[in-house]
Amino acid sequence: MNLAAESPTPSSSGSDDFAAFLDAELEVASSNSSSDGDLADDDAENDLQQPRTKKLKVEEFESTRELHEMTEVATNREKTGMSDEAIPDICPPHPGFFGGLCVRCGQVEDDDASGTAFGYIHKGLRLGSREIDRLRGADLKNLLREKKLILILDLDHTLLHSTHIADVSAEEEYLIRQIDSKNDDPARSIFRLDSIRMLTKLRPYVHTFLKEASNLFELYVYTMAERPYALEVVKLLDPGNVYFGSKVITQNDSTQRHLKGLDVVLGADNVVVILDDTEPVWQEHRENLILMERYHFFASSLRQSGINCKSLSETKKDERESDGALATVLNVLKRIHRMFFDPVLRTDISSRDVRQMIKMVRQEILQGCKLVFSRVFPLNSRVEDQSYWKMAEELGAICCTEVDSSVTHIVAKDSGTEKARWALQNGKFLISPRWIEAARFLWQRQNEEDFPVNSVKK
Repeated sequence: MNLAAESPTPSSSGSDDFAAFLDAELEVASSNSSSDGDLADDDAENDLQQPRTKKLKVEEFESTRELHEMTEVATNREKTGMSDEAIPDICPPHPGFFGGLCVRCGQVEDDDASGTAFGYIHKGLRLGSREIDRLRGADLKNLLREKKLILILDLDHTLLHSTHIADVSAEEEYLIRQIDSKNDDPARSIFRLDSIRMLTKLRPYVHTFLKEASNLFELYVYTMAERPYALEVVKLLDPGNVYFGSKVITQNDSTQRHLKGLDVVLGADNVVVILDDTEPVWQEHRENLILMERYHFFASSLRQSGINCKSLSETKKDERESDGALATVLNVLKRIHRMFFDPVLRTDISSRDVRQMIKMVRQEILQGCKLVFSRVFPLNSRVEDQSYWKMAEELGAICCTEVDSSVTHIVAKDSGTEKARWALQNGKFLISPRWIEAARFLWQRQNEEDFPVNSVKK
């Protein structure tokens, strides 16, 4: 849902800016008075003239003139210095504030006024909970009519990887020369951002991914990075400003420190899919999350993570486009989208929940597998609380503590345990825990032979 202009953001100096902002961006409509046929004709004409950017539907306004009359109250109040008592109290509760003034009646925002800031849409914009709910409801109708869902995309380690130029290792210095020689190559995937002294590498397949995902989803960026950096790298991902518009949420937009939340997204939770490489930041929305395998291109992040191996850049390798992380997850997203809009489903489309589709697809991955873990977890620990146990169950496997004929896999770190020997004697799969992780990231059961268990050291 694009609430801000694709042209440079107007200043926040007063209500004149807000009126102009609304005039440019808010499509005045009423779901009760507009038929789908009329909207389809208008949309077809707009699609021929410019890239499709869905506008906010302000249903209670009957005309643009009425909208201007309401915003002009705030404008006149600021220009004339009218007192609060002189302004009719026409909208308790206030739907929202812009630049400290109510967008409807022009009253000054109270010091203790509640609401959520949407600074990424427009600086100084704050909306009340009732207005947020109304906008989400209106957006849900529009999305479902267009057969779209919402996709929230993380930046670093998900769509790209960046490093400070000062952190480039000796084995990576060739990249600087490579960038200089390919400055005019439109197909290049690595860039030097001199303004912030960083190198940025786009993940293979990212442009195709965004193009195809945008046909099925309304795209947002949500990153814990600072805004100047985020805007710089989004330009590399979306140079034509086709996919994201103003929908770039950064760390200062979050309402909880070091956490991400859908409270700052003007979309209903039941149609939101999240792609991120970090699970803990989405504490309240894990069911919406598809966890991405981290993209470590530069060596600096491996060192910071304590991973002792060479980076992709140092080995002069990269993920393959055909079966890399983004190509894999795009297929999953397409399947989830098909399931959500499946016409065979008898449930009303507005009551469907994408979280159930994510869960169903995930549980098919290891369906039919029965796992027993052997010395994978600390002694005396509660096995049901261990990450590998929970991960396997999320993927549809049955986990138990004792072996029997129905067990299909023994998960171990070495082949010397009693249960590991039992697996070999009874023709069961003996696999390392990495087999479960690979299935989780690749969204399909992996060949067990590719994940052997280490032999016992003599």
